[in-house]
Amino acid sequence: MASKPQSQTGVQIQKPPFWRHLFSWLVYLKLWSWAQLPYRLLLGIGVLIGNAFRYLSSSRRKVIQKNIAICFPHLDEKQQRELIKQNYRETGMMVSQTIKAFLSWNNGFFKNLHIDGTEHLQKAQASGKGVLLVSGHFTALDIGGRVISQQFPVSGVYRPHKNPVQEYVVKNSREKYAKQMFTRDELKGIIKELKAGGIVWYAPDQDYRRGQSIFSSFFGTKASTITATHQLARISGCQVMFYSVKRIPEKPYYQLAISPALTDFPSKDVQRDTDRINQGIEQMVNQAPEQYLWLHKRFKTRPEGEGKFY
Repeated sequence: MASKPQSQTGVQIQKPPFWRHLFSWLVYLKLWSWAQLPYRLLLGIGVLIGNAFRYLSSSRRKVIQKNIAICFPHLDEKQQRELIKQNYRETGMMVSQTIKAFLSWNNGFFKNLHIDGTEHLQKAQASGKGVLLVSGHFTALDIGGRVISQQFPVSGVYRPHKNPVQEYVVKNSREKYAKQMFTRDELKGIIKELKAGGIVWYAPDQDYRRGQSIFSSFFGTKASTITATHQLARISGCQVMFYSVKRIPEKPYYQLAISPALTDFPSKDVQRDTDRINQGIEQMVNQAPEQYLWLHKRFKTRPEGEGKFY
């Protein structure tokens, strides 16, 4: 747990005092020990976490139920219950997979995974174009981040954590494999990186309170969606590609794919572009709907005159 004095974005990282944050450090040490376990055993722990969460968190259970009812109205009640059950298991395994990505010493596990479509990134790099690599909040999100960072100099965008130990561990862990990490507010740094031909990995599929947002269809329902993908592409001149990450039960355990660059993007129409991004994320969700982060209140912000969903 050696202190890393400075992040690559230039923001000083202070290691939180051990005794003042004793409980948080003990949790971190426990998670670090789990990260060294065999992959299947670690996933098994995740299943136990997911099953426990299913029974202990009634408020989030209602959020998941509501999201799945909104997005999959064609499923009958039994099918929706089964999808909810699967999603709890995957959410628990998200904890395991995130621990694996952040804290595992076994780098060979990640280097051996194949990504379809890397030629699209290579082509953009050869032309000097920056790339905004768009993903969604899937349970294997951080596995995907570590894997692609083995092959390309990828920077990431993240939301800072209030707990100082969590912030220290998460940012330092990601910066061990990512080129650099930007907070969502470091727009100048993100644009500079894209203009310089860099690759920035970004997930714009949550209901953010800050930033310019518009309502865009997501599974047929209006969802408040940040317009930053359009704006970043317009200002930096970068290409936009989708990056999908899907966990599978057998080796090699993950299917990863990069799409070709979006054509005619950005356009002059922010609504059109934002709709295209939501449609792309929706297509990724449909590949493995149980692996999406349904516990997030995706439809929290409603158009004027509409009642609350949650």
